[in-house]
Amino acid sequence: MKPRIIFFDIDGTLVPLKEGIRPRTVEALQKLRQNGIRLCIATGRTPMEMPKFEGVTFDALLTYNGSYCFTPERDIFKNLIPKEDIVTLRRNAAALGRPLALATDSRLVANGTEPDLEEYFAIGGVKLVVADDFDEVAQGEVFQVLMGGREEEYPAILNDVTHAKIAAWWDRAVDIIPANGGKGVAVEKVLEFYGIDKADSMAFGDGNNDIEMFGAVGTGVAMANASDRLKAVAADTCRDVKEDGVYWYCLEHELL
Repeated sequence: MKPRIIFFDIDGTLVPLKEGIRPRTVEALQKLRQNGIRLCIATGRTPMEMPKFEGVTFDALLTYNGSYCFTPERDIFKNLIPKEDIVTLRRNAAALGRPLALATDSRLVANGTEPDLEEYFAIGGVKLVVADDFDEVAQGEVFQVLMGGREEEYPAILNDVTHAKIAAWWDRAVDIIPANGGKGVAVEKVLEFYGIDKADSMAFGDGNNDIEMFGAVGTGVAMANASDRLKAVAADTCRDVKEDGVYWYCLEHELL
């Protein structure tokens, strides 16, 4: 069945990590849209660090792992981390000796720097900015917190945090999002916005933060380079992102 809408993760799905956009991926996106399929980005990235896919317009962007969703014309869904949890997360990060970064609708700023966090930012092509007004930013609307962290540090990172959770796709850093958020919730909001049934939707992803998204769509397609946990819940798989997996899957399933 031809889907009416497709959601795409970016890093490791549409774009290989630390590499550029592949021409066949752009071709696939262009042809899908020409064939009347709505295209949506679903990423942990900020709105400020979206890669440019030449000649492609996305119907909706689900950023910050779904905490901030919008079309080119209007907002669809906002989900914020409570200020009391921001205070607790700052305390926990300091106890671990790690800086953290706060993501708003227009800024991504940190209170310090370290190799893990710097490299995490570099994956998205973004320079880590240490802000003088970090305390002021922390009092405003925060959609996501980013910090370096390994899996064994997760309990300490979330110690006494009540309304936020970790959504990780890299083993050296974490995205911290609202506890009632995630890509799955955001996909449901977007499907409702467009009046599209779950059965008529598809998603491509590669990371553990895509697991909830796969549960919210009719068909979840895992990249060959995806995590084992994501492959376990996927309805199907495709080639590696470096082998133009999205392009070949869509071609073989007559979506192009």
